[in-house]
Amino acid sequence: MTTVGEFMTTRLVTMDGNDTLTAAAQEMRDSAIGDVVVTDGDNVVGIVTDRDITVRGVAENMDPNTTRLNQITSKDVVTVSQYDDAVAAADLMRTYAVRRLPVIDDGRLVGLISMGDLAVEREPQSVLADISADDPNN
Repeated sequence: MTTVGEFMTTRLVTMDGNDTLTAAAQEMRDSAIGDVVVTDGDNVVGIVTDRDITVRGVAENMDPNTTRLNQITSKDVVTVSQYDDAVAAADLMRTYAVRRLPVIDDGRLVGLISMGDLAVEREPQSVLADISADDPNN
């Protein structure tokens, strides 16, 4: 059994739910990533992606300088353990129609597993794996 912990990413960026969309977008740009994990103290409350900022924020005429991450974050977060089976994680992504899952260990955020991570590990010849393994182009 291949576990989530074998290929999750541990290079995480977390932000508080009271941070603005602009701050999150700037952090994504500066860190060359497409998402931030939204937290309330030590608790994971969601994930915001660059697409969320665009579709849930800007496209809805929300001011990115004053709109808070917790205003666009989905509240029902599905998580996995680093010891969970990778195939089960993929099934969760499919069931809940999400592309990323926070990895929690003893209530603490330790990583993030994405659809791209799974593709690189499970289907290295796929187009998604090829794109996901490539260096960022920004």
